[in-house]
Formats: sequence, C-alpha cells, structure tokens
Amino acid sequence: MEWTGLNELREKYLSFFESKGHLRLPSFPLVPKDDKSLLLINSGMAPMKKYFTGEVTPPRKRVTTCQKCIRTPDIERVGITARHGTYFEMLGNFSFGDYFKHEATAWSWEFCTKVLELPEDKIWVSIYEKDDEAFDIWTKEVGVSPKRIVRLGKEDNFWEHGSGPCGPCSELYFDRGEKYGCGKPTCGVGCDCDRYVEFWNNVFTQFNNDGNGNYTPLEHPNIDTGMGLERLACIMQGVDNLFLVDTVQNIMKHASEISGVKYGESEKTDVSLRVVTDHIRSVTFMIGDGVMPSNEGRGYVLRRLLRRAARHGRILGITEPFLYKIVDTVIKENPAYPELEEKREIITKVVKIEEENFSKTLSLGFELLNKVIDDSDFQTISGDDAFKLNDTFGLPLDLIKEIAKERNFKVDEEGFRQLLAEQKKRAKEARSKADSEAWLSDNADLSDIAKTEFLGYTQLSNDAKVLAIIKNGERVKFAGADDKVVIVLDKTSFYAESGGQTGDIGIIKTANGEIEVEDTVKNNNGIFMHYCVVKSGVISEGDTVTAEVDKETRKSTMRNHTAAHILQASLRKLLGNHVEQAGQLVSADRMRFDFTHFSALTDEELYQIENMVNDVIFDAIDVDCREMPIEEAKKLGAMALFGEKYGDVVRVVSIGDYSREFCGGTHVDNTSKIGMFKIISESSVAAGVRRIEAVTGRGVLNALNHVSDMVKQGAAILKVNNINDFVDVCEHIANDIKEKEHSINKLNNSIAAFKLDSLFANSELKKDVRIISAAFTSTNSEMLKNMCDRVLSSADKCVAVLFGIDGEKATIAVACGKEAVKKGAHAGKIVKEVAAIVGGKGGGKPERAMAGVKDLTKIDEALMQVENIILPMIKE
Repeated sequence: MEWTGLNELREKYLSFFESKGHLRLPSFPLVPKDDKSLLLINSGMAPMKKYFTGEVTPPRKRVTTCQKCIRTPDIERVGITARHGTYFEMLGNFSFGDYFKHEATAWSWEFCTKVLELPEDKIWVSIYEKDDEAFDIWTKEVGVSPKRIVRLGKEDNFWEHGSGPCGPCSELYFDRGEKYGCGKPTCGVGCDCDRYVEFWNNVFTQFNNDGNGNYTPLEHPNIDTGMGLERLACIMQGVDNLFLVDTVQNIMKHASEISGVKYGESEKTDVSLRVVTDHIRSVTFMIGDGVMPSNEGRGYVLRRLLRRAARHGRILGITEPFLYKIVDTVIKENPAYPELEEKREIITKVVKIEEENFSKTLSLGFELLNKVIDDSDFQTISGDDAFKLNDTFGLPLDLIKEIAKERNFKVDEEGFRQLLAEQKKRAKEARSKADSEAWLSDNADLSDIAKTEFLGYTQLSNDAKVLAIIKNGERVKFAGADDKVVIVLDKTSFYAESGGQTGDIGIIKTANGEIEVEDTVKNNNGIFMHYCVVKSGVISEGDTVTAEVDKETRKSTMRNHTAAHILQASLRKLLGNHVEQAGQLVSADRMRFDFTHFSALTDEELYQIENMVNDVIFDAIDVDCREMPIEEAKKLGAMALFGEKYGDVVRVVSIGDYSREFCGGTHVDNTSKIGMFKIISESSVAAGVRRIEAVTGRGVLNALNHVSDMVKQGAAILKVNNINDFVDVCEHIANDIKEKEHSINKLNNSIAAFKLDSLFANSELKKDVRIISAAFTSTNSEMLKNMCDRVLSSADKCVAVLFGIDGEKATIAVACGKEAVKKGAHAGKIVKEVAAIVGGKGGGKPERAMAGVKDLTKIDEALMQVENIILPMIKE
C-alpha cells in the first residue's frame, strides 16, 4: 500500500462508490435539519434517518457521503490521549431498500484490497455471532479465510437503539503488527490493546425491534456503513494517531509556531497542542455551519470547545488571542469544504471575539478563586466552588489546586468529581433519550401522497382535490363542523412556513361549507399540511374544493419579506461583509431579522440603515424571482443562508443590483409596494448575534399612530396643553424629581446618623470592642452603606451588624473599625455566618461586607446570635 493523503483518500472512496451506482451527496451541515433529537450531527447515518424510516424519499436508493461529525461525550479525554477527538469525518455508503449483504461486503473488500491495496493478510473480519449468512458470504463469495473471521456478541456486533430498525454488524480490522500488541496469548480482534484497529463497519439493518425484544424482518432491509476518514488515514500513512495525519499535523504545526513549543518535547505541552488542534477544527466547522457561541445547546458546545482550547493556549505560554490565526490553516487543509472559504471572515471574527471575551472571563475566574480563598475559614475550597470555577469560568482543576496550594489550601476533589459525574450523567441521559427517539415519528402515514404542487407564487386562489384529512393524528375520510383537522390538497396557493416566513392563512370552500385555514406547513417530503377548523358543512377525502389565501395577510407578509432582503444588503454595505443572516421571522405584522455582528448599533447607524432601506423602496426597483442551477446562482453572487444546505436548483430573488439571495419565499414584484420601512427595536440575541425588528406598509402607519397616542396620553396626564411643549415639561419634571431625591437622601442620611448615635449610646465594650446590631425598616442598601461609612470613619473599636428592611427585601451590612480588625474581627466572615441563619449568601473584606436575606422571619434570631459569632474572633 502507498502513503495516501487524507484529502486524496476521501476522493478515492467517494469516486469508488460512484462507480457502483451511488449518488455522491455533499456533507450535510453539522446542525441537524428537522431533527430535534440531536444537537449536532454525530455520524454519517444521522442525516439519513428520515430516508431509512421512509418519511422522506431519498434522491437515489444508493448514496455515498463523507459527513462532517462532532462528538463531545469524552471531551475531557481529548488531548490527554492521542486517540480521542471531537471532530471527525465519516465515510459512508448507504442502501435504502436496494442492495444488501452480498454487495456491501464485496465492495468493502474490493475497495480495501484493490483500490487502497491493503495487504489481505493484515485485514480481519468480525461478524455477529449468530449471523451465519454473513459468514458464508465472507468465506464463500468474497473469499476470506474462515481463520480470519471472528464472531462477536451482541454488545460488539449488533446495532440497535431502543425500538425501531436494527441489525447485525460486520467490521473490518487492520492488524498493525506485534509491536502494538499487549503480548497476551489471547491478543486478537476485540482486544483492548492498539494492535487491531477497527476501521470499517457494515451495518445490516434487517429487523424491526418492537422495544420488547421481538425482532421481525424488514420488508426492505437497508445498508448503513461507516468508516472514519482520519482512522483510515492513520493506516494508510503508517502513523499512530489522528494528530499525526497530514492535514491535522499541519494544523498542529501552526499552533506550535505560535507557541514556540514543539510536539513531542513534553507530555504536558503535547496534551495542550492536541486540545488546541482538535478543538479549532471543530470550532471552524461549527461556525461555518451557522453555530454561534451561547450558553445553551450547540452554542454552549462551541463555547466550551473554544474556551478549552484558549485555556490550553495559556498553558503553552500564549497570552494573546491566537486561535483565530489557526482558522486559516484549518480552511487551507480542507479544500473539500468550500463553505469554509466563503465564511472565512465571519469564522475568524467570531473566534477572535470569543477568545477576547474568555480572557476577561478567566480574569474574573482568578478573582473569584482568590475571593473564595479569602472568605474560607476551613483552608479548603469546596467541591461546589471548584466546579463553578471550572464549569463557568473555565479554570481547570489542576490550576485551581496549584493556586490553592500556594495559599496552603486544599480542594475538595471528591465533591468536584461528584458534581462533574452528575453533569455527565445528565448529558448521557439526554443523549440516550435522543437516540431512543431518533427513529420515531408521530406523522400520519402519507406515503401514498405525492409532493404538493405549489401555485402561490403567481396566484392566491385555486381549485384542488382533497387527498387526505388528518384528525387527532390519524387519517379520516371526512370531517364536520368544529372539527380541527389537517387537510392535504394535490395543489395549493397557500405558502407553507419555511425560511422564516410564516405559513398562509385563508379559507377552503367546499360545495356546502367553509373551512378556515389557520396555518400552513409542509413535511419533509414536500407535502403541504393545511391546519384548519371546519366552520360549516362537511369536507370529505376526494372532494374538489377552492383554496383561497387571505390576500391582505399575504401582501403584508410579502412586504416584510422583501424588506428583510433589503435590510440584510444594507447592513452588509454599512457594517461589513461579516454580517450574515442568523435567523429570521417574517409575518404579516412585522419582520424580525437576526444577524451576525459584534456590538450594538448606534442610533446614527440605525438611522442610516432605515434611510438606506427606504431609499431602495422609493427607487421603485423591480424584484425578480427565478429558479436556476446553484452554480449559476453562485456566479451571480447570490447569498446563501448561513449554514443551510441547498439542492442543485435554487430560487434566486434579485432586487436590481442591490440584493441577490437564495430564497423560496414570496415577495412583492416592485420595492415601491413595500410603502415604507421603520425599525422598531435593535437588541442582542446571543454573543455576536444582534436582532432588528421592523415594520413596513400599514405596519409603519400603525406604529406611528401608537407612538402618537402614547405622547397624547402622556401629555394629558401631565396636563400639557400644547403638544410641542411635552419634552420641555418632561425634562422639568425629571429635574424636579432629582432634586427631591437628593433631599430625601440627605434626610435619610441624617436619620441613619441619628439611629447609629442611639445605638452607640446604648452599647458597651466587650473585650475592648463595641458591638452594635439592629434591624431598620424602610432602609435600603444605600442607607446601610452610609451607616457603615459612619462607623468606619468615627468608631475604630466598633463592629456593626445592621439589617435594612425595604418592603419584602432585606440586606445585611457589616462594618469593622480599624482597631476591631486588628483584634481579629473580619466583616466578610461575620456576614457569612449571619447570612447563613437567614438563608442568604454574601462576603467581603475585613473592614466591610454585605449579604442578601432570603428568610425575613429569622432576622431576630440572627440578631440574637451576633455577639456569639463576633466575640470568639476577638483576641484579648
């Protein structure tokens, strides 16, 4: 066998199966489409699930792909070992009820031995222990020696996830030689050592499991095969692990150049180089497919990977943002994914900003760690605190232990690991639930119905035939008054919710009644589902009906959708090409547009955007919508939706030369029909994602009327006769309120001083320290701070514990004078113990500290314990 590069291996595999009648599909995006059971695509089969279940008709019965995948269950092991990684590519060939075991086994052997020229005496085959059919095929048809076939049990060679399709597996192993073995006499296929590497898995999906252990043969068995591209590259390149594969190694070399650390110099830095290399691959592909950093879901996975990589950069001695520089190498080493090059700017910018933000977060983590140590009485950092520092602020346990050791502290590692295990258990349970539900579908059976013909681009009414009526999840023959049903027509003018545009509403007229359409959606096979309420008469399967879209609602929606296209083009012209659509909702009332940008828009920028959009509207530009081959659309510069997957033919919406986008939605035919555009709000959705909400047409008029009504109501309340004086009157009232607040604060401070003087007069010295404590009603935290200031400035020997009760809220403030601190008083420790009695938490420095109160009924109990808490601290 010859050394073969990873990119060449990918092409060889796909070309081989194309020669066997397979349709080569590009990798599906990492973000699953129409599949809530997965956060991210984690196998070659995952995007194919609906093809296997029959919910969606595959483009061909034979398909081959190289699928981008992300798996994070063992993220903590990545870097520590050279085998674990979060990003990988899965080669696969699939049969949807076409060929089966005979072809799958023969082709896998042919590819390995003829195309790759792997030595036959190095390849071993495993089969399910009860699969005699597979054994006969391998030995009698393919010609593999029975001595090189190993039978394994259900745990190793039978694929199933709860109920649903399942079946035996047959895997190919490569023998790397004795030097990689464990030396045991029993060493062989299935051994835990590194000698025998499993690299190809043929899954023979031939049964259906009812969930109770009963297996019935499938009428049309399927083939689902998978082979890790990086693992195959390791074999072909004669290297021990994925980090030494050519393309991955080049990424690592870039990290080495930046850090000045060479791979192989020390195990500690090797771990960090592996983490950086793996994680930046994952991060680059995830952002390229539209994932943005956030604190939940796939955005949290991205953020966690980024932060872990940045943290290991610090271990390598890199103190400045650096990951964004390595993005260029990841893109260069992956020419098979042109979307990375297209999104280079946004990927780089997101990574850099997230790195910069994390640097600040790390600083906060170090600050909190020092505070935890300062506030602790037990020379131990609790497992809870250690877990928070690790999970929220990214401080690794080793670093926490190192800093703790410098301060003569220990870390409750057992408590930390317990919390970590609980977190992993929750994640595993969530994944298991997702896996078990992966094959389930609650759709009524519509397999006998063809894709709906959509007429709504050119007409708002049409005659149609009722193909199906669904009630309570089941198909029925007819429906009557007040029934809530889903109606399927052979053709429709109703637009189905898609691309952020809401579904049409309207009516369906029958010979003797009327059905109100409340929403329209479509399933994965392109069947339009009209969600309806029968208002009168009866509707039956087979009826000829008239479907009429609500004209005004559709026209308003079209205005907003076309305006959204103009808005995106305007944002890119004003802010830069890093702006990408990150989400959209277009309805009749308004449009909501989410886009990638890294700071709030100023008032001036919003005015500019509004003017740019309105200028296009006033220029009365024709809107052209047409279908064309995707390559032609790309040559025209049409923008694609961030992270979306398209077919060979796309619909392109062009607004002169101002905007050109892929879009299947409905639009006005001339921008003048939008009327006018007005931004209602601009806000943050997530890190690096902003949101603009706007209205058009009558929506602008309604918005202006709403503002006008509010101004009039405000003027009436303030008794302003001339509306033009409204702002001046408001300003005058605001200034008057400020003056009164200032006077109130002065009065409150005087009251606070008087209350303190009273407490001093009635207190006595104990251990040469004066302890005062009290609870004050109608006292907020600001007044408590003023009281503490007075104690610190005039009573060196005083320790004050003060509760301020303000309505249903209460606050504790503790102040210790200089002399009291010298004698052992510590405000932070005092407030911590007092707060524990009232169910609160808090802390602070020796001189002053504050805490919240949860249980106001225990304030008296806390006051009674003040001396018992303070006096043991005081030295005689």
